[in-house]
Amino acid sequence: MAITEFNAALNQVATERGIPVQSVVESIRLAMASAYKKDRKEHGENIEVVEEIEVDLNTDTGEAKILKDGQDVTPSGFGRIAAQTAKQVIVQKIRETEKEVTFGEFRGKIGTIIVANVFKVDPSVVILDLGKTFAYGVMPLSEQVQAEQYRLNQRLKVLVKDIRDSNKGPEIIVSRSDPHFIEKLFEQEVPEIASGVVKVEAIAREPGSRTKMAVSSSDERIDPVGSCVGQKGVRVQSIISELFGEKIDIIPYSSSTERFIAASLSPAMVTEVVLDTENKRAEVSVPEDQQSLAIGKEGQNARLANKLTKWKIDIRGAAGIFGSKEDGEEKAREEKAIVGIWDEAIKSKKSKKAASQKEEVVPVVEGAVIEAESAGESEKAPEVDPSSKQPSEPEALSEQSSKESVESVDKVQE
Repeated sequence: MAITEFNAALNQVATERGIPVQSVVESIRLAMASAYKKDRKEHGENIEVVEEIEVDLNTDTGEAKILKDGQDVTPSGFGRIAAQTAKQVIVQKIRETEKEVTFGEFRGKIGTIIVANVFKVDPSVVILDLGKTFAYGVMPLSEQVQAEQYRLNQRLKVLVKDIRDSNKGPEIIVSRSDPHFIEKLFEQEVPEIASGVVKVEAIAREPGSRTKMAVSSSDERIDPVGSCVGQKGVRVQSIISELFGEKIDIIPYSSSTERFIAASLSPAMVTEVVLDTENKRAEVSVPEDQQSLAIGKEGQNARLANKLTKWKIDIRGAAGIFGSKEDGEEKAREEKAIVGIWDEAIKSKKSKKAASQKEEVVPVVEGAVIEAESAGESEKAPEVDPSSKQPSEPEALSEQSSKESVESVDKVQE
């Protein structure tokens, strides 16, 4: 079939508007019927609104006839009249058809990710260009990430949440703060999630700051966490770049509530989980040095774990769980040594202990010990010339040691 000028015009309009050719043809027929009724009223004829008037339109030649009760009632010069009168009707009908097509297209895209360009940035809303003449994306303040800065012509990935009608055309509500936005990004990046082998079981998010995601695998040979992270972290880094640096914690999902709660507090190590199923509360034990890690900055880690597991989590310390006995004794010795340097009470206690040791060892080496201890006690110390310098404690100890060694040598020689 040869393509005529009229046929080419129909195809061009349908292509530009993204609507079927048949819809354009029906719009022309309705417009011509309305133009005929208007023309007859202007000539004083009584035309009922409900009167059935058919329009015979040849899509190849563009020739049109008005039929009433099967008879041709086309007035002379109707082509020129119809062109003037039916113009607005045709445009309006095409717009309505285009709107319906747009609604149908984006209604099927709800819950998926699309790419759009930032067209306008207002304090309360961001308008996005979706590449459609009568449709645009709207990202309200509640769906924006406060840590992100949007600029004109910026290319963004967004999640389609809803679609609604307005005077300017269909409004596509999009989001970048919804937790499912993270899930769909992983679905695009990780083939195992797209195929269904790896499943996102739960997700909790504080937009712009941190996200926790629990994943499981239906195949024992596939590591769900490793699949999401990728080799050298290439997969998760790609998503973090799209989110402008938002942190993502990926944890393995477990059907055991205790294990799932313990994993949700990652990177902190959990030693014990006690469940209160009636109140849906969990009491978690962690080492003292990891309490702050389990709670997180401003309680963020515990808060996200609560959202992820749907359990109220109480964290308490568990001292000495991972430390050995030798480590504890060494730490105690270090603390004692540090206190002994500065604490005068400890010095006094050491002096009393030395005095008691003197009384115990007197019968063994009577002469040497008495002399040594007498030299160390201030009340029994020999008189010293006032002009001489008072010996310090290290010097007194050194002098005492040298006296003992000399006396020992003399006894050996005897």
